[in-house]
Amino acid sequence: MIFTVTLNPSIDYVVRLDKLTNGITNRTTSEEYYFGGKGINVSCVLAELGLDSTAYGFVAGFTGEAIEKGIRNDRIITDFIKLKHGISRINIKIKAGVETEINCQGPHIDDSELERLLQKIDRIANGDTLVIAGSIPNTMPDDVYERMLERISRKDVKIVVDATKQLLVNSLKYKPFLIKPNRQELSEIFGTEVKTEEDIEKYAKELQKMGAKNVLISLGGEGAMLIDENGEKHKAGVLKEKVINTVGSGDSMVAGFVAGYEKEHSYPYALKLGSVCGNATAFLSGLATREKIDELLVKFEKEFES
Repeated sequence: MIFTVTLNPSIDYVVRLDKLTNGITNRTTSEEYYFGGKGINVSCVLAELGLDSTAYGFVAGFTGEAIEKGIRNDRIITDFIKLKHGISRINIKIKAGVETEINCQGPHIDDSELERLLQKIDRIANGDTLVIAGSIPNTMPDDVYERMLERISRKDVKIVVDATKQLLVNSLKYKPFLIKPNRQELSEIFGTEVKTEEDIEKYAKELQKMGAKNVLISLGGEGAMLIDENGEKHKAGVLKEKVINTVGSGDSMVAGFVAGYEKEHSYPYALKLGSVCGNATAFLSGLATREKIDELLVKFEKEFES
C-alpha cells in the first residue's frame, strides 16, 4: 500500500478577473476550487494511474469535511485525523493578468493530535511506500518529519520526501528511496548558485552521500534529471503545449515516478511516467487525468524515444 501525508490540506479557491483594483468591489469572470495539499495531489494522480493509496493528515471543520468527501474514491482511502477546533484552510488564488496568492495558516494541531498521526504511521508495514510532501504548519514542531520517519526506520518501507531546505536535509539520515528537489532548492541547500547540468549532477550526488537513494530534480521548462541509486544519470525532456497551470505539477511528477517504479521496477520508465504526469497537470486546469496522461505518453515516446 502507498500512504501519503498532508499535514495542512486546503481548498484552493481560484478566481479570475480581467483586472484587480484595490478599494472597490471586483467582479470575477470565472471561479473554481480544488482540494489541495501535496500529499493529496499525489494520491489523486496515483488514483488516475490505477494505484490505491491511503491519505493521512489533519482536517477540521466544514472545509475539512469537504476535502475528505471531495477526494475520496474507489482508489483513495481517506484516514484523516479530525481536529476538534478550527477549519481546514482556504487558499485564494487571484488570477488577474498576474497571479496573486493568499495562503492561510490552517488550524492549530496540538501534541495529542500529532501523536494520533504517529500511531497511524506505526501501521505502515514492510513493503509499503510512504510519501511525505509539503511544508509543515507553524503550530507543529520542526522535527515532525523526523518523528514520522523514526517510527518506520526499522521497517522495509520506501520513503519518498518532497520538501524544502532543512525539512529535506533532516530526512536524509533515514535513507529515503526518493527525494525531489528543484534547481533552486539545490542552490538553497548548498548555499551556491546551481547553474549547469554538471552542477545539478554534482549536488544531487552530494545528497546521495547524505543518504538519499534516488534524486529526482525537476527543472521546469528544461525537463527533469534523475540520478539513480546506481549513480546513473537519466534525463527527460518537456513536451510542447500551452502551460495552463503549474500548481501540482511537481506532485504529479512524484506520483508518476512512484507508479512507474511500482509497475516496471525501471528507473528510466519511472522518470518517463513522472515527467508525463507533471506535463499533464501543467497542460490542464486541474491535476493530470488518465486520458491526458495516455495522450502524452504517446507523444513523449514519439518525440524523445523514436
